[in-house]
Amino acid sequence: MITLVALDMAGTTIDDHGLVYEALAESVRETGATVAASDLQLWMGADKLTAIGALLRLGGGEPADAPAGFERFREILAESYRRTPPIALPGVEDALRTLRGRGVKIALTTGFTDGVAYPILDTVGWQVGDLLDAVVTSSEVAAGRPAPYLIHHAMEKTRVTDVATVLAAGDTVVDLLAARNAGAVGVGVLTGQLTKNELAQHPHDYILESVANLPVLPELS
Repeated sequence: MITLVALDMAGTTIDDHGLVYEALAESVRETGATVAASDLQLWMGADKLTAIGALLRLGGGEPADAPAGFERFREILAESYRRTPPIALPGVEDALRTLRGRGVKIALTTGFTDGVAYPILDTVGWQVGDLLDAVVTSSEVAAGRPAPYLIHHAMEKTRVTDVATVLAAGDTVVDLLAARNAGAVGVGVLTGQLTKNELAQHPHDYILESVANLPVLPELS
């Protein structure tokens, strides 16, 4: 029986219109490095400073430029969000309220820092104590995905002690790897940039069209 669902934000529960991908790629390209689509997909979902450093290495840039690239990422993303605000993905809020009604705790985990994550949540109107039981950002852990720490810290915040009762879902490869590394049930969702075939190549227990479909899983019904 699942007692905690830990969910990624952009592309999983929140529609950010693909702006994270664009901001991440642009911030790396501005340093003079190239960005291959396959490398970008591999590092989406990781904490963004680490992702930028990895993409710089892969694209022929200087990893020492990562902090400056991260600041540009934040600037580009903030401007993009001002023009096109994030919104909740269809059916997700209803699904989360259904799960909370069944006694399941809901946590959001993200590769964003506090300064990026909480304004997004304010925009969509999601709060801890109402729809959510916890939020864990990359500001709070030693390493982001694929490390398991975001999920394990969500367990700490919600006082869940058995990882076998945790389900983690996301739209990227590192979401699935983090779920496996944490020992949680791993669910890939198709509301991001990856196809079912692309996600299916990585460790998973389920692949769903959307987080909106979570309440029908046997572990959650």
